[in-house]
Amino acid sequence: MQREDFKLDNQLCFRLYTASRLLTQAYHPLLSKHGITYPQYLVLLVLWEKDSQPVNDIAKRLVLETNTITPLLKRMESEGLVRRTRSRKDARQMIVSLTRQGIELQEKLSAVPTTVGKAVMCKEITPETVPDLFRMLDGISKQLQKKNPLQ
Repeated sequence: MQREDFKLDNQLCFRLYTASRLLTQAYHPLLSKHGITYPQYLVLLVLWEKDSQPVNDIAKRLVLETNTITPLLKRMESEGLVRRTRSRKDARQMIVSLTRQGIELQEKLSAVPTTVGKAVMCKEITPETVPDLFRMLDGISKQLQKKNPLQ
């Protein structure tokens, strides 16, 4: 094993972690003035694509466990952003739907994707290279979602 293998700057995990943390920080001032957090924004994005979804589907789309997302959804419900109801087909299944307030937030937050997009543009990341970046990140995610990717 080479000493170079243990340099922080040579770690993909550190680069992804740093970029993720800084990107989340960039969202904070844009979202906090509307009283929502970044994880809540992600849930809203899922529901704006398709309203009235089972908790399991939302968790799967966000690559989270249901026990991670349930407290978040409860908080969003208490804040009036979503409504949770039992499925008519299966009482064990909880369906999450947007409230009027949750729907109206989409318009209020309409500038967020463009604002954040502009903030990350640099010499290496341009509108033309974004699809390649997405493809690479999706490839990493897909690989790591496989059962036992490190074995």
